[in-house]
Amino acid sequence: MNTKISIIFATLAIILGSCASTKKVPYMVDAETISNEELSKIAANTEPTVLPGDLLEITVMSYNLEAVRPFNRASFVNELNRNLSNYNTDSNRNTYYIVDDKGEIEFPVIGKLKVGGLNKSQIQEMICNEIYPKYMTERPGVDVRFKNFKVSVIGEVARPGVYTATNEHITILEAIALAGDLTITGKRENIMLIRTDAAGKRSVHRLDLNDKALILSPYFNLQQNDVIYVQPNASKARSSWSIPPALTLTLSSIGTLVSIATLIVTITK
Repeated sequence: MNTKISIIFATLAIILGSCASTKKVPYMVDAETISNEELSKIAANTEPTVLPGDLLEITVMSYNLEAVRPFNRASFVNELNRNLSNYNTDSNRNTYYIVDDKGEIEFPVIGKLKVGGLNKSQIQEMICNEIYPKYMTERPGVDVRFKNFKVSVIGEVARPGVYTATNEHITILEAIALAGDLTITGKRENIMLIRTDAAGKRSVHRLDLNDKALILSPYFNLQQNDVIYVQPNASKARSSWSIPPALTLTLSSIGTLVSIATLIVTITK
């Protein structure tokens, strides 16, 4: 009777354990229960801020093309390449602005501009104010684009790698989708997000893909150069464990000695 009861309890334990594991697989469980009021508070799109090392493409536009020509680096470089046509030059290499460690770029005519920590709208406004009305009689348009908006996804995903977002906006779920989704052995409730701010300071944040509150998180929208690391779960960790060779040799030796001792005892009886 006791044996039957033990078997029943063991079976129930296995079933309950399986149910608990299953709940850890879906993303954002019960997300449909989040109220519209809470969802309305989420910013539809968060503009990325410029970081040291970013590559920026900045175009100044106007009906008067000659007036804005000095402010467009691409035009200047193309003209330079035409004049140096006998040399081996890279026509694209110098058309982008590289943000230095101080968060600055060297802009034609204007000089040094502090762009680190600013978003695209703020940079556009700043450049317009530097050009108009000092250099032009009409206010120009300014277009700013990131050329290196990328995130890295590593760990327990199907395709670890570095992924570029051409539209300069990507969420954590989109990044995971690009990486082919988590493997079944990925730890969904403890995703690590490593972020670097405009001052070069790194911070680490933990995200739970099972939690419906993920969609409300300030880290749901990623920034350029974010790193997502998916840890292996307990089952993957257990399956990857192996006995060290030295311990294997020791256990083998002990087993041999035990066998010899048993043989001696049997013979002497």
